[in-house]
Amino acid sequence: MTFTTSEESFELIVIFFRLTNFPITFQIIINTILQNSVNIRKVANFIDNVIMGMEEEKEHDEVVEEVVKKLVKNYLYIKPEKSK
Repeated sequence: MTFTTSEESFELIVIFFRLTNFPITFQIIINTILQNSVNIRKVANFIDNVIMGMEEEKEHDEVVEEVVKKLVKNYLYIKPEKSK
């Protein structure tokens, strides 16, 4: 099973059970939702991880807000306790 990001492809070394095609389907959904942010290299994503990194705190806060709005608009959610 292979996952494709804007940078490269990754191959799993562990097989998921009970969720046939779920990881790749979810990856495609996240890629589509965050496509504009990923293309300008402010956001990177891999399956259920979204990574944002900017040098300025104000810009970072704006990008986080934009990503959360996009997720909510598409009926996805985050768990704040799992965020850093």
